[in-house]
Amino acid sequence: MLYRKIESYIESYLQSDSNRVLIVDGARQIGKSFIIRHVGQKLYKNYIEVNMEEDKLGDRIFADAKTVNDFYLALSVIAGDRMKNRADTLVFIDEIQAYEHLLTLLKFLKEDNRFTYIASGSLLGVTLRNTSSIPLGSIEIKHMYPMDFEEFLIANGVGEFAISTMRAQFLECQPLPDSLHAKMLDLFKKYLIVGGLPDAVKTFVEEKNVMAIRKIQEDILTLYGVDASKYEKEHAKLKIQRVYNLIPSNLENKKKRMVAKDIEGKKGKRMADYEEEFDYLISAGVALEVKAISVPSYPLVENCGKNLLKLYLNDVGLLTGLFFKNNIQAIMQDVQSVNLGSVYETVVAQELRAHGFNLYYYDNKNNGEVDYLIDDADNLSVIPLEIKSGKNYTVHSALNKFLKVETYNIHRAFVLSNEQKVYQKSEITYIPIYYIMFFEPGTAVVGEF
Repeated sequence: MLYRKIESYIESYLQSDSNRVLIVDGARQIGKSFIIRHVGQKLYKNYIEVNMEEDKLGDRIFADAKTVNDFYLALSVIAGDRMKNRADTLVFIDEIQAYEHLLTLLKFLKEDNRFTYIASGSLLGVTLRNTSSIPLGSIEIKHMYPMDFEEFLIANGVGEFAISTMRAQFLECQPLPDSLHAKMLDLFKKYLIVGGLPDAVKTFVEEKNVMAIRKIQEDILTLYGVDASKYEKEHAKLKIQRVYNLIPSNLENKKKRMVAKDIEGKKGKRMADYEEEFDYLISAGVALEVKAISVPSYPLVENCGKNLLKLYLNDVGLLTGLFFKNNIQAIMQDVQSVNLGSVYETVVAQELRAHGFNLYYYDNKNNGEVDYLIDDADNLSVIPLEIKSGKNYTVHSALNKFLKVETYNIHRAFVLSNEQKVYQKSEITYIPIYYIMFFEPGTAVVGEF
């Protein structure tokens, strides 16, 4: 099976005596149900799984389960023989957002303490905002994302020793040997094609069939579009789909940011008019938001604005499928006529978000744009990241201007590219693009030269 980092988190939760119910939140088709099922069946003699989306479309056994006893009665209809005791019975409530009242009921199920519970949700962020009686003190939400590059490497047979060796090289500001660099860059480019959706990764590992991978990605894109049609406010459905469909073409623009008048083709519209639509796609996990910072200071969360928003797809494989279909040469062979800037920015957004970073970029009328900013807790400052897909990776005028602003108090900056060499020039450290897999909040600053 495919290794997922979140497995150890789920296992630790189930083996603890937490007074909260864990809900794993994330977009559809990223492997939430699979990994919970895997851990649950491994740890519990009596494993009970109920998919509430299926129940809502079928028998609706849980539709009126508003009390603990109602829930037990409904559960007994499908799993009465497995309802034993808390130590050996796990109840997995999949797609819990289908019934908002179950989110409220979790508190009382936990207090009753008859069984162990865990849940998952695909549109949980939206549901939580629309439900006033959520007992937030009784639930713990863990966000899950598509497979990151390290998980992709493990799926392709790269061992723990090799990854730990590469991490040590990263922390010591050292490049990889020629052969290992070539291997990592090759796998990174394949990751750009395949992405991190488990079905696509599994198909790549087992079949190496690009057409089969693209078919999986097309189906998931369609599914994400269908999810938009589930929004309860009719007037917003088409706008949600329009915003989502604009993301790939928007990324081909120089600025890459959302423009209000493009969404419906109407002049006079403002970004504030579409906050509901943006929030839906972000909360559903199918889009990643990158907020603008014009005057960077630590912590970044206190300085972001909403008017210059960028949106990226949640998975780089979905983007390259839309851009290049079954043609993989543009990525694998570095075709000069093809600009992969938006692809590289997407994969970095995907990696940073999966590792726990909030996403920000620098935008200043005088200095231009820098791709990403992350907090630098060590220096109470920020670290700019510039992402380069071509051979002119040393050309970055906006970053240079950014670093000249003394009041920003910038100690380090990174340029990530396909280049093997690791070296420093003034405040800028140049590193290979695949080293993004080792950036973690609180440990993103690598060793000094």
